[in-house]
Order: sequence, then C-alpha cells, then structure tokens
Amino acid sequence: MGTLRWGLEEEVFITEPLRPTLQSLYYLARLLWRNPRKYYLHTACNFTRGRDCLGGLMSSVEISTGVHRDVGSLVEDLKGRRQELARACPSLLVPLGHLLDREEPTNISGMHIHISGFSDWEKAYRNVVYFLPLLALAMANSPVAGNRPFGYSYRWAHGFALGPLRPDRYYRFQDVIHAKRLKTLEIRVFDPVWDLDRIRILLECLEALVTSPREYPGDIEVYNQLRFRVAREGYIEDLRRLYRELVKLYPLPEDFLSSPPAVQVRDLWEREGTLSTYSALDNAYRNGVLAPRPLPAVEISPFLMLVGFLGYYLPRIPYNLKKVWSEW
Repeated sequence: MGTLRWGLEEEVFITEPLRPTLQSLYYLARLLWRNPRKYYLHTACNFTRGRDCLGGLMSSVEISTGVHRDVGSLVEDLKGRRQELARACPSLLVPLGHLLDREEPTNISGMHIHISGFSDWEKAYRNVVYFLPLLALAMANSPVAGNRPFGYSYRWAHGFALGPLRPDRYYRFQDVIHAKRLKTLEIRVFDPVWDLDRIRILLECLEALVTSPREYPGDIEVYNQLRFRVAREGYIEDLRRLYRELVKLYPLPEDFLSSPPAVQVRDLWEREGTLSTYSALDNAYRNGVLAPRPLPAVEISPFLMLVGFLGYYLPRIPYNLKKVWSEW
C-alpha cells in the first residue's frame, strides 16, 4: 500500500454557453501564466476530429495532478487544481463524458487514473479488468447524445481514443493500457464526474483491487462482451454477481451502480433542458451543489482566442510533440 503511486488526469468541457470555443485556450493560458512550472506539464487541450469539426474545433481541456503515494492527497491535489481552473475560467465548466445536444464521438471528456508501484503487474491488470465493468458504471456520466437518451455512457460505447481491450496492452486507444511514457497502469475508461467523494471511493476501491493477495480471472473477452451492454443498460444481472465478489474486498455502495451520475444528469436534463443542466454541472464542479445557477455573462472574443493560441498552444508544441513520440 505504501509503495503505490497515483496520478489523475481530468478532462472537462468549457461551454460558452452550449459549446466549447477556442477561447478555452485563453483560460488555459491564464493558468499557465500564473504558475508556468506547474501548468506547462499539468494542462492540455483537445480538439474535435473529422466530421465533428463542423460543430466546432474545440473540445475539452485537461488538468492533471502530481504523483502521490496515497489516495487522500491525490484527491486534495485534484480539488486544488479544480479551484485554480475555476478562478481562471468564468465560463461554464461541464464535467460530462459527452455533450448532450450533439453526437460527436471525438468531442469527449474522460478521467484517466494512473497507478504504479505494485510488484505484480499481471495480477494488478487482471484484477482491475475483472471488476472494471462495475467501476466504469459507477462513474458513468454520458447519458444523452444528440438530444436523445442513450443509456449510461455514450462516451464509453462510442468515444474516440478508448475501446475494447486488446492483447497488446501498450496500444493507446483502449480502456486500460500499460502507459509507455509514464510506466503506469492507465485506466482510461472513466467519465469525469463532479463528486470528489465518489472519485475518492473509486480510488480506494482500485487500491483494494491492486493490493489484494487474491488474483481474479480478468479476461479481456469477457470484459469486451460486457462493456457496450453496461454502457447502454447499466446495472445488468451479470454485474450483480461481480458486485457480490467486490464487496468482500471493498464496501462499495450498491447505489453507486444502480444510480450513477448519468441517472442524475438525465433526470435533470429531462426537467430543465440542456443549458440549465450545464449550469448545474458547473455549480457542482465549482461548489459541490448540483443545481442550476445564473449563467455567467461571457463574451466570445477573437482577440482572446488569438491570445490563447499564442500564449498557450504555441509554447506547448515542443512538449506535445515529445509526449506523442514517447507514447507511441
């Protein structure tokens, strides 16, 4: 337990008010200028691809933590970085796996968890894979796409840069990988959620899995058969058996599975509509209260977009190229 090392990357949409814009780069630039040593390495920006560019070039932004040896300090680090992003950004911060009003598989946000420091990589991988359908459902937060209810996670089912597990664990675009650059077990499947307590419980559950003396038969074919069904149907009967095994290791509340964040978001969207749902998610991300708040008065400025491009995107090109090279 003491040798484990943890890191977390969290992506979130900045909407103005319904869509991300290139002004997101300006908000990242503000973070970078305030603390270059921290945020040159611990922020990133994402863009849409292919046909999805017709709806806009900008996708989510990313903040990442440092490396920690315990779950509590990791969550505190994430909390602090959220607060700093919120201070830099007056627009809506929307923690969702996919936006509600379009179907754009490359316009997604995720939460990636990195773990290292365990002695038996094979056992850690198999234990995580065995219970991952449960854990991914507990974080599912992408219930609507194209203004139509989807299920629990459109991103998990259809999103770019993740997918069914492969025998090659270094292949980047799957739900769990061995990360070449960071030398970690990287779990890429989770949707972002506003609730820090839920994230802490997820991390404690993962800690119980990778430190357990027991080895579970995490089979990638079984996982791949479950992933789309669970993303669509939620807490199916096959997961109830897994849950009975999991609670012997960690007391995960069963309502985390029967009522994941996707259920709350879908209910809110059906009552309030898209824009009020985004304002509620922003309020929850900033203040811990999932309730609509008055919309911020933010103007879209081509000048600020240019400042963001020159002050954030261009200076990070060398790092981004080095990062892509090391990951492939």
